[in-house]
Amino acid sequence: MKAETWLFASCSIFFVLVTPLYYWSSSDITGTTALVMTFLLTTLVAFYLGFHARKMEPRPEDRKDGEIAEGAGELGFFPPYSWWPLWCGLCLATMTLGVGVHQWWLVIIGAVLGAVALCGFVFEYYRGEHAH
Repeated sequence: MKAETWLFASCSIFFVLVTPLYYWSSSDITGTTALVMTFLLTTLVAFYLGFHARKMEPRPEDRKDGEIAEGAGELGFFPPYSWWPLWCGLCLATMTLGVGVHQWWLVIIGAVLGAVALCGFVFEYYRGEHAH
């Protein structure tokens, strides 16, 4: 996690140096605010990773004498295919279209179907083919 900490800390340093230069050259308050928020976000992630890196045992890639074989093994759970994100996205698109054309009945239909799709997405590993 130390490599990731240094990566985000470097990004924070970059954004803290670039933000005043951007404001000085453009006088654009919107872009300057976005750069300040980006600096704060990268700093937050750097502090989080640095805090947890001190508490954790070093990973093989964090040690100078680490071997590639030490990192072998299970990397995590990767879910199989799922159709639920498609339905969630289509319901959100329906709701957005309803707001855009001022048809509130379309927003309500999208919200109801979206609630069903979101429940299916959340609980897909409790029922059916991929149940645990």
